[in-house]
Amino acid sequence: MAAYYNDNTIIYFNGEFVKASEAKTDLYSQSLHYGYAVFEGIRSYPVNGGTKMFKGKEHYDRLRRSAEVTRIPFSYTTEQLVELTYETLRRNNLTDAYVRPIVLCSPNMSLSKGQISYLAIECWEWTNGYMSNQMKIMTSSYRRPNADAFHVDAKVSGHYVNSILACQEAKDKGYDEALVLDCNGFVAESSGANIFYEENGVLYTAPKGHILPGITRATVLEICGELNIPVIEKFFTTDEMRGADAGFFCGTAAEVVALSSLDDVPFKKNWEDSLSYLIQQAYRCKVMEKPFRLKEEVA
Repeated sequence: MAAYYNDNTIIYFNGEFVKASEAKTDLYSQSLHYGYAVFEGIRSYPVNGGTKMFKGKEHYDRLRRSAEVTRIPFSYTTEQLVELTYETLRRNNLTDAYVRPIVLCSPNMSLSKGQISYLAIECWEWTNGYMSNQMKIMTSSYRRPNADAFHVDAKVSGHYVNSILACQEAKDKGYDEALVLDCNGFVAESSGANIFYEENGVLYTAPKGHILPGITRATVLEICGELNIPVIEKFFTTDEMRGADAGFFCGTAAEVVALSSLDDVPFKKNWEDSLSYLIQQAYRCKVMEKPFRLKEEVA
């Protein structure tokens, strides 16, 4: 049995709460055969003695938009989705958790738009085991899907075959993760997170268009505004990023993860001496709804 659930785990599926071990899906679904499904990843945290999803509304707004642009019928409102998620967390007695809602399509072997969809909401305990800090990364030989061929700004299940290939290639070569370029050769993101690098007191990140515009990425931009850290969104190459002062991945599951090197070239600064480290600490305070106090200036 997968570690994500046991005989007591409850999920929401197709209008009711059921045991995960007893839930069934159709082997003739477009989602299984073609990757025609949309999903989200949401974190909940122990906040003020209770359970609080971080930016649950934003995540569910994006889920609904992903369904819309991929022409999957989906009638749940954001408010309904938030309420159902809290009930799923409550039934599993989870606080520090990862939430995975997914919208699946009905049986259909044709290459046509979805006719009926089914919502599942799953959750499991989470303590940021997805990525470790100080990651050694490499430039992948795989590229992000062409933005003219897919809705790359939607979180579509089938897109993540690309992510699996890139991530596994890196691990097979002794690295922790992959840096993936867009179809034009510019830095896009990792296999499952957005990327920033720091040089001379300025942060740089890829612009929207060829990336999944992450909610954590947007939060990092908010934090930079609060801390008066300049950020430039632009197309850049690995040559510009390689050997910079610092770099990090950011995503809902990963939060903010320090990078140690790109293509075996170390980042120059000690992580704790970088502006990126401040952002990592400020992000953790934000998700826990705790104040962040800047104790000292970073050189």
